[in-house]
Amino acid sequence: MFGSMFGGDKSVPSKIIAAPEPGSTMRIDIVSDTHGYLSPELLEELAGADLIVHAGDFCSLDDYNYLCGIAPLQGCLGNNDYRYEYPPEVGRLVRFEVGDTRWQVAHYREDLDLKCADVAVCGHTHKPYVEERRGRIVLNPGSPTFPRTTMGPTMARVIVGEGGRLVSADIIQLGES
Repeated sequence: MFGSMFGGDKSVPSKIIAAPEPGSTMRIDIVSDTHGYLSPELLEELAGADLIVHAGDFCSLDDYNYLCGIAPLQGCLGNNDYRYEYPPEVGRLVRFEVGDTRWQVAHYREDLDLKCADVAVCGHTHKPYVEERRGRIVLNPGSPTFPRTTMGPTMARVIVGEGGRLVSADIIQLGES
């Protein structure tokens, strides 16, 4: 009973997202650990995203809804989010596909199954990184609200091309000119 109320190990079924048309790209902006605050710098960077991915700790249904108004949103629950506050598509582990590319999003890295994902996104540590592991991308966008590195507030941006093929994956420092 309590597992479903607080998120437990709830996994959301995979969703198919259309890949970009041939010759074009799709911009996927990735955030985590916003903790109830969407800074003007973050919102400026998110403007124009084709898809937003949030790796948990929204800490605010209002922020969740605001992000949904910017672009389609795929997000998971963090350790400070409660299952009953968010729509059913927001689980502890979220899976979706962009074209032929399989994505997984979980707040904790250890909840990701890298055998079943081409792109794996996690949060929680507030420390940004992009790593390639056996042909798969694993990334943590850091936190735009409470950064824990000298990089300051961060997010990530992934560009995909035809069929969902990964073109680039970068950490974006917010407030940098």
